[in-house]
Amino acid sequence: MKKTLGKLLFCFCFLIFSACSEKKSSVDVDVLVVGGGASGVAAGIQSARLGVNTLIIEETPWLGGMLTSAGVSAVDGNYRLPAGIWGEFQSKLADYYGGLDSLKTGWVSNVLFEPSVGNRILCQMAEAEKNLSLYFNTKWEKVEKEDDVWYVTVSKSDGSKEIVSSRVLIDATELGDIAKECGVAYDLGMESKALTKEDVAPDSANNIIQDLTYVAILKDYGVDVTIPKPENYHPEEFACACENSYCQTPKEPDRVWSKDMMITYGKLPNNKYMINWPIEGNDYYLNLVDMSREERDKALQDAKDYTMRFVYFIQKELGYNTLGLADDEYPTADKLPFIPYHRESRRIHGLVRFDLNHIMNPYSQEDPLYRTSIAVGDYPVDHHHTRYRGPEVLPNLYFHPIPSYGLPLGVMIPKDIDDLIVAEKSISVSNIANGTTRLQPVVLQIGQAAGVLAALSIKQGKDIDEVAVRDVQDVILNAKGYLLPYLDVPVSDDRFTAYQRVGATGILKGVGKNVEWSNQTWLRADTVLLSSELSGLYEFYPSVKSNLDMQVAKGVTTQNFMKLVSEIAQEEGKKMDTDFGKVWKDCGLNTWNPNSEIIRGDAAVIIDKVLDPFHAKQINIKGEVIQ
Repeated sequence: MKKTLGKLLFCFCFLIFSACSEKKSSVDVDVLVVGGGASGVAAGIQSARLGVNTLIIEETPWLGGMLTSAGVSAVDGNYRLPAGIWGEFQSKLADYYGGLDSLKTGWVSNVLFEPSVGNRILCQMAEAEKNLSLYFNTKWEKVEKEDDVWYVTVSKSDGSKEIVSSRVLIDATELGDIAKECGVAYDLGMESKALTKEDVAPDSANNIIQDLTYVAILKDYGVDVTIPKPENYHPEEFACACENSYCQTPKEPDRVWSKDMMITYGKLPNNKYMINWPIEGNDYYLNLVDMSREERDKALQDAKDYTMRFVYFIQKELGYNTLGLADDEYPTADKLPFIPYHRESRRIHGLVRFDLNHIMNPYSQEDPLYRTSIAVGDYPVDHHHTRYRGPEVLPNLYFHPIPSYGLPLGVMIPKDIDDLIVAEKSISVSNIANGTTRLQPVVLQIGQAAGVLAALSIKQGKDIDEVAVRDVQDVILNAKGYLLPYLDVPVSDDRFTAYQRVGATGILKGVGKNVEWSNQTWLRADTVLLSSELSGLYEFYPSVKSNLDMQVAKGVTTQNFMKLVSEIAQEEGKKMDTDFGKVWKDCGLNTWNPNSEIIRGDAAVIIDKVLDPFHAKQINIKGEVIQ
């Protein structure tokens, strides 16, 4: 972005008159990541892997945030889309426990693990990177910017302070605190239907956020470990958490399950249990986003007390008296996690805003944001509002069905602040969309993309918003990340990159659908390419004319498709052999038969190899082709 007149005058004053004091830093890095949660650790690892000097500062002694420090060690979504660092983490968990099937210990997820194990794995991954430094038990205090350099004052557990300077700053805090400190505009709560055009949004905007949860990790001690009755305990608070004598008038009659089903919901390896129960359990309504750090700590004590009352309910009323807080997970005085599980935070005003409409109908939006995708998700929109007690009637967003989707790059880039990237749950999405983008695998990918963007900004000497979208996507693909969530094209497929690149142009479009908890999108690589499916090709190459009738769902012959590609190549000034059979062979395809109907996967390979539209035509942050 262009420098402001004020900044130029400041620099002039500094250089000529030495009227301004020079900022001194104790530590100088290229990229500073504030927050070592799910997005922060992924950002730091990826930035370091690209050869950039990177530092993560984290308030707790652990890495992983909601995955570990908050105790939400049951991963929601993306089990069959093991993208990038999320895929690495999943694989290392499987190696530790003895295979992917060993992670299926509870029914809420296909990937469950002990939080302490997750932390150790993430620490090992981070410590393996020579360009990455870690500050644990470190809090940020002040953020300033001077002459295109960020200066962040931090305090360590021993009381000492340092000033860390960096060229690029990544906000990976749980609640977007750095973004607020830097003056980034943001939203909090639900937008109105009139604003977002989302059919399930409320009629009027409000400031209501999702319930948070102070998770408890229990383990089976084999003896009675019932805790003393907590102050203000009333079993009616949790009456219909499951089937029991207290449940008379359940709020959700279709979700009153047995106590055994409730307790095994988040069963972890080694006879441990994650208590993160949304049905009249330990979900707790508390909007602390705009509170001070001290106010948050005080308010969170109520959430902790609430969880302890639920633990007592489980022990005393449900009879699980051998289950107590695990003594080998958190080194805290109360054995509870370091932080609560925040489902929602500030949502910045970014260069683009991603909403439910982009998920439901990605190809019919004004801005083709799918072309700029850097992460994928397949979990339904899932909002937790059961503990809110207010007059507003909130939409029912319990597992609202959606197709799987790609998340655009621009959601991480604030509108008006240079050299700042926002990750975690504070990206520029609607309140409704946050119900799916907040989940652990997506947030890990957001962090990885943030690390890519930051590192490329440093290596290319460009502002964040000047880094080419395709450059970011290339790195993600090289790191075995997904741009679009094609289930029929795994990372191991030789054609994976080609399919992802062509899909990200929109020349061939996937088909998405809702399938229970795991939503799906298919490229349909093995199906015949129909003439009615060529609209994407003409959209990307509008100058091309064809005799093929797009209104007819008729298979396109290999010969006709190659003629069309040849015409485009000529228009684009690209060389293409007139011997179509040779081109076919050079692309590594099977036997050439000009009269056969071409399948979509072969068409994608031809397009990628011959035309290379992914690189030949750059796009802007909104997905528009730069002519």
